[in-house]
Amino acid sequence: MIEILQPGFRTGAVHIPASKSQAHRLLICAALSQNETVIRCRGISRDIAATADCLNALGAEIWLRGEDLTVRPITQRPQGTRHLHCQESGSTLRFLLPLTGVLEADAVFHMEGRLPQRPLHPLDQVLTDHGMTIRQNHDLLYCGGRLRPGEFSLPGDVSSQYISGLLMALPLLNEGSALTVTGGLESAAYVTMTEDTLRRGGVSLRKTGGTWHIPGGQRLRFPDRLTAEGDWSNAAFFLCMGALSPEGVTVHGLDLASSQGDRAVLNILAAMGARVSTENGSVTVRRGELKGVAIDAGPIPDLIPVLCVTAAGAEGDTQIFNAGRLRLKESDRLRTTAQLLTALGGSVEEQPNGLLIHGTGRLRGGIADSCGDHRIAMSAAVAACLCESPVTVQGMACVSKSYPHFWEDFDALKGGGL
Repeated sequence: MIEILQPGFRTGAVHIPASKSQAHRLLICAALSQNETVIRCRGISRDIAATADCLNALGAEIWLRGEDLTVRPITQRPQGTRHLHCQESGSTLRFLLPLTGVLEADAVFHMEGRLPQRPLHPLDQVLTDHGMTIRQNHDLLYCGGRLRPGEFSLPGDVSSQYISGLLMALPLLNEGSALTVTGGLESAAYVTMTEDTLRRGGVSLRKTGGTWHIPGGQRLRFPDRLTAEGDWSNAAFFLCMGALSPEGVTVHGLDLASSQGDRAVLNILAAMGARVSTENGSVTVRRGELKGVAIDAGPIPDLIPVLCVTAAGAEGDTQIFNAGRLRLKESDRLRTTAQLLTALGGSVEEQPNGLLIHGTGRLRGGIADSCGDHRIAMSAAVAACLCESPVTVQGMACVSKSYPHFWEDFDALKGGGL
């Protein structure tokens, strides 16, 4: 499927959907709670639906009514082989894999897209060292056995999802455990989000240095009703559109005190010269004198494609560094971001662990291949704001992975000239 986008800046307002990252965590912890919980979740993406489906397969009961997800928790060990369809969701797979060991479930994860090629090591090794069995056969991942408490150690530079998955699983074991992260922890804000969610459920965690000390035998108890906050990762696309628009774009429904790491988009856009203002959970960004900057991708990998597009609209060079992990996403995002900008008339150099964007202030337009990657497709929409001629987005439907109503929200904005 294709979407043909008219060129020129956009202006208007958008109410952003619920945070995919927080919704994953709320659903999982609610399914492990002692009580039924209702989660208000504006917009259910494919990834969130995948987590709900997998939790149902493990014995939870989750159903949607309007914008409310009702979660009836898992009450007993799953019997027989459980088939968990995680689609392309890396979060679903990496969060639930340790949990199957806590539940002593015989489970088969069904993986789609690039997910079978995305890394699971050394998480898989750590889990097998602690009693689980894990075997991959193409797009199927077979796991079983009982996860034992003890000393766990993982590097911090592969995926923060490994850390979050263990933090959600280890408190449920019958004895205490320790989880040590070696080296620098990439995307640390996502781990903070996991800690915050667990503490809302009454879980006790103590961190000293790079080690979490986690008492065993804990049971979560969530409030009866919760609300998933707005998604800063998805808001970034509209905030970047605002940075390219003289009249600006306003995004409603954001928590300005959120622990989501992608809230950093505001500081980055301000450093580039955009005009940023905030009020009562709403953020407005307008164009200023944009200039190139240096951006460390380590804490904010999901922001890099759209920030590269924004950099194409700035004067001077923008250097993206510490970005090697982007090659392991739904696409090789260093390559697909470079291809996107090049196809639309931009100037970019692909580097082993980064990108160098030569800002020219505008783009030509043309055909943008999403490569099946939701963040590339949405970045193409932002690129249209810089273009002189229309942009044809190929594979536009992939946005359903994280933002099913993206094109409707984009089309609701008013268009303008360059």
